Amino acid sequence: MRPVRTALAGALLGALTLAGCGQPTGTAETTPAPATSPGETAQAAGFPVTVQAGNGPVTIAKKPTKIISLSASHTETLFAIGAGPQVLAVDDQSNYPPEAPKTDLSGFKPNAEAIIAKQPDLVIVSNDIDGVVAALTKVGVPVLLEPAATKLDEAYDEVTDLGAATGNAEKAGQVAADMKRRIDAFAAAAPKGKNLTYLHELDSTPYSVTSSTFLGQIYGLFGLTNIADKAPDTAGGYPKLSSEFVVKADPDLIFLADIKCCGQSKETLAKRPGWAGLSAIKNDRVIPLDDDIASRWGPRVVDLVEMVGEAVGKASG
Repeated sequence: MRPVRTALAGALLGALTLAGCGQPTGTAETTPAPATSPGETAQAAGFPVTVQAGNGPVTIAKKPTKIISLSASHTETLFAIGAGPQVLAVDDQSNYPPEAPKTDLSGFKPNAEAIIAKQPDLVIVSNDIDGVVAALTKVGVPVLLEPAATKLDEAYDEVTDLGAATGNAEKAGQVAADMKRRIDAFAAAAPKGKNLTYLHELDSTPYSVTSSTFLGQIYGLFGLTNIADKAPDTAGGYPKLSSEFVVKADPDLIFLADIKCCGQSKETLAKRPGWAGLSAIKNDRVIPLDDDIASRWGPRVVDLVEMVGEAVGKASG
């Protein structure tokens, strides 16, 4: 969602437009920004700002200093773009960076009363669960609904959204542009045309992802073929695969996003019925991923892309 900025913030538009990412450019509002005193910074003078979020246009009157993030991905983004000092509290799943002010607030079961009690001037969520957006908006708390990215361009766009909303637009533009540059470079450097197949495991059930998902598109950057695309029921992009299906497909690479949650490894996979003979296991091509990095769409998605690129390079050598 592109932010719509007031007149004094419009000068930052050029820095925020990502070359080649195909995103629409924000438009400056005609309403002039309020007069500012000489002591105010250029960042503060950029307010009020209106951001087009998942819950529609959200206007933020002044630079927020008491932000609550109920999304681990957005917490990582806030700190990456320099908004860390403005963060008052984060949800119980936001474990990165370590200095994030973790609380018992839940992003999965948000408690509007508990959030309001902290008197935030901006709340950021990735899901509107139990009507939390309306409950907070009703009492005058600005809420940005920034849903899980379904493609990389959306991930970049949400970084710039948070930059505009927090008064860190220039830094956010730099972060988003750097993400895109590095991801493009990793994809370009990887060997292509090797016809490698893969399985991305979400848990030991095993649930997986298809090529239509955010993760599936990342693997697609490297020309990999996803065995889950041929599952009997792709279940909206997250199919549950049988052991028999995986054995028959015999993927060249297996990426494990369940090493923290479920203690999975090449050794545990080999104990599953029929899996010991899989090519990925025999050829030592089981790649452990950090569960958190593999499930978020903030700036550290670059680290995931790098890990996939390294695995493809080794398998193609």
